Amino acid sequence: MDLRFVKVKNEHYVTTIELNHAPANTLSSSCINELRALFAALTDDDDTRAIIVTGAGRFFVAGADIKEFVSALGDEEKALSMAEAGQALCNEIEAMNKPVIAAINGPALGGGLELAMGCHFRIASETAILGLPELKLGLIPSFGGTQRLSKLTNKATALRLILTSKQLSASEAAEIGLVQMVVSPEELIQTAVAIAQSFIDGKSMTSISRAVECIMHGYDEPLDASLDRERKRFAELFLTADAKEGIQAFVEKRSPQFSHS
Repeated sequence: MDLRFVKVKNEHYVTTIELNHAPANTLSSSCINELRALFAALTDDDDTRAIIVTGAGRFFVAGADIKEFVSALGDEEKALSMAEAGQALCNEIEAMNKPVIAAINGPALGGGLELAMGCHFRIASETAILGLPELKLGLIPSFGGTQRLSKLTNKATALRLILTSKQLSASEAAEIGLVQMVVSPEELIQTAVAIAQSFIDGKSMTSISRAVECIMHGYDEPLDASLDRERKRFAELFLTADAKEGIQAFVEKRSPQFSHS
């Protein structure tokens, strides 16, 4: 795949996606399309069992491309198309059947924070700042920010942060549950890789994918529907080679050798 806006590295089944769109890693329409195609390819990539998203340079993602906002003034259909593409990217990341970690190395603002909120787990550098400043432009968050921020924190917190356009420090973001961990800049990628490895080491992708599905999809479903999904995915696993291997390995007091099938 010809990549213009990101760099990709894979080591020990962990794929790191580094946004590399100077100067601030803004999410232009072309960058969004490239990311969507990349995540679609990684879904079926056997060498990818966990994914890390981070930014090159000083920024994680400063936001959407304001130049494209200018070109959309007076054009409702173009603006709608921009929002649809950004929402689709974040939805597709959230729906991934492999764990996705945002390693927030610097400012994650507007669409950048929305991208991070689409990931399953968020680690922030101590120097990172996070916020949704769209109201200062006479706009609102449009890549899912009004919905995901309220679900990750609560309705009152989302109202406060969006209506004030407040920028949070990494520690403030951790206090409200927006990020799960704050580390030094030097430790950020190392920590993200260690967490990714802890998610996948010694485990079968057949069960990891179903666990991620049940958690992420079940969150928005009625309890009866989510419990039904959980029962069905649990039962399906009993038909897999990995469940047989995992149970036998436990009985025989040895480490399982999963085939991920």
